Amino acid sequence: MTVFTVLVADDHTRTRTTVRAALERSGEFRVCAEAASAEDAVAAAVASRPDVCLLDINMPGNGISAASAIADAVPEASIVMLTVSRHDADLFDALRAGASGYLIKELGDDQLVDSLRRVLRGEACLPGSLVTRLVEEFRDREHRRIPLAGGRTTRLTGREWDVLELMRTGATTAEIADRLFVSPTTVRTHVSSILRKLHVRDRREAVALLDATEQ
Repeated sequence: MTVFTVLVADDHTRTRTTVRAALERSGEFRVCAEAASAEDAVAAAVASRPDVCLLDINMPGNGISAASAIADAVPEASIVMLTVSRHDADLFDALRAGASGYLIKELGDDQLVDSLRRVLRGEACLPGSLVTRLVEEFRDREHRRIPLAGGRTTRLTGREWDVLELMRTGATTAEIADRLFVSPTTVRTHVSSILRKLHVRDRREAVALLDATEQ
């Protein structure tokens, strides 16, 4: 039987111990490394090349940042978030960063093991309530259009919506890049596309047009 290796990253020692015991009790998984911070998680992933990286979101340095770095450095590893957070923003940020699983910490031992099995089979693994939110978000994005002059409309991609909504908060290019785990150059490319599609001159006009459509 194949035994899969797992990196467990969480700043709580008790959580790491509990997760290790649950995984290794199954006989299907072996914890090859542990970490207590995002920085250490990335280093451990690069050093041990695990099959699965199980990451806490709220550990020092932020688990989603670790997920993004690991996805780039160890692309063959499956990334699963293990968290107490049910916030939509954390879910969407984790998926953008490369996670294929998002598990809530109250999960039972058998459910945790089964979830990792499914991820390794290539399935996405999310709590039912968050799947519903993901579907709703997708539908909203697919059907939302911005009306333009002359009765015309335009549609932005999902990532362009992300950028435009962050622009509305006043976020800078660097801040948007950090939030979306992309480069500033990529953000500027999206901004240029947004301005072109909306037929506006600058970010201020783009945000004003978005605000006008929601009044």
